[in-house]
Amino acid sequence: MEEEEAIKRGIDLEKLKKEQKKLAKSIQIKDSIDFSLAERIAGISGVFSGNMMFCGIIVMNPSLEIIEQQYHSEKVNFPYIPGFRAYRELPVMIKTLEKLEVKPDLILVPAHGILHSRLGLASHLSIATGIPTIGVAKSLIEGEQKDNEIFLNGKKVGEVVRLKEKSSPIYISPGNMISLKTAVELTKKLSTYHKLPEPLYQAHRYADKIMKEIIQPKKTGEKIDAQETI
Repeated sequence: MEEEEAIKRGIDLEKLKKEQKKLAKSIQIKDSIDFSLAERIAGISGVFSGNMMFCGIIVMNPSLEIIEQQYHSEKVNFPYIPGFRAYRELPVMIKTLEKLEVKPDLILVPAHGILHSRLGLASHLSIATGIPTIGVAKSLIEGEQKDNEIFLNGKKVGEVVRLKEKSSPIYISPGNMISLKTAVELTKKLSTYHKLPEPLYQAHRYADKIMKEIIQPKKTGEKIDAQETI
């Protein structure tokens, strides 16, 4: 169904697949900086109401105090197609990032990084911005899980993590410019009592708050059609 919609809109998915594979060749799964010294750690998240995307970014210090927050919203024209989320969400995410006064040392993204057969949204965002990213996904759509390790095409690309006892697992993979080991360690270090690491939890909460403030229900009790984009 999604691919039919793409054809109707004149979107060449094969061309985009080739682009993803080409961009993926530049991914570096190693620590680009000493992340123990990172001072500005961001979480970015988007929520949808119809075709309107509301993206929020929260920047925190190592003590998990908010030092900056920004948002951007606009209508997206690219349909939701599994495996191609970046083409729908990346433009809005980049515009949100551009509003920040300070550049983050790291961004946590509610999507897959290298745990994607071509190029995950977390990796795509890093390549586009030059900022290291960690992919934090709520579901596993590819790969083989063995205990807490996730393999794709025979290579270890991610780990299963539970930040809260009895909570649903999250799937961690490096986006770019960071190692898997560091990505997992930082995700755990940045957790409090939520099932998501704190910068990402706060970013999603902020995006949802902005959406509800901008879009007013027509009548009391009317529900807003909002979707979480993890």
